[in-house]
Amino acid sequence: MTTVNQETIKKVAHLARLKINDEESKTTAAAITEVLNLVEKINTANVEDVHPLANPLDNNLTPRADAVSESNQREALLLLAPSSEAGLYLVPQVIE
Repeated sequence: MTTVNQETIKKVAHLARLKINDEESKTTAAAITEVLNLVEKINTANVEDVHPLANPLDNNLTPRADAVSESNQREALLLLAPSSEAGLYLVPQVIE
């Protein structure tokens, strides 16, 4: 069982240049101790017969053909713009 005391919390807080009072260091030490104990408990779980459910690297996808699937609609889309010039959308200047 791992425990973190208030002195360790105060030392780390000092190194991180954090102000921490006695009550905060006490609650922080308790919370960190709780997390570390949970991690220890998880590490003791028997996972010998457990296999991963899925792995994205196991997927053998074949790449699709690199072919044009839509027609050029540039002129039709430019007609929808409030203003355009030379095939480009014109927008108001925002930086002077």
